[in-house]
Amino acid sequence: MIIGMVRCECLLFNAHSLKEKRAAILSILRKAVNGHNLSASEVDYQDTWQHTELAFVSIGTSKVHVERELTRAISLIDFRTDIERINTVYEWF
Repeated sequence: MIIGMVRCECLLFNAHSLKEKRAAILSILRKAVNGHNLSASEVDYQDTWQHTELAFVSIGTSKVHVERELTRAISLIDFRTDIERINTVYEWF
């Protein structure tokens, strides 16, 4: 069994309040887990309105499958124009 985790530190450009930040993040997190073998959460900077860290975790029998799920989740961030990924860390267990 392979467990993969990716942590993405991000900046949100159009968020002017915590409420706007939560709406943008919730959209990403819901799309990431919808119908996929993935868990997602905001893990840091909860009280800062233009800064966040998101974590995505997937478990599978092959590293290729787990990496594909994590890459798909990261692409949800990269396709948006209101959020920029500034630091990404992969961990494998």
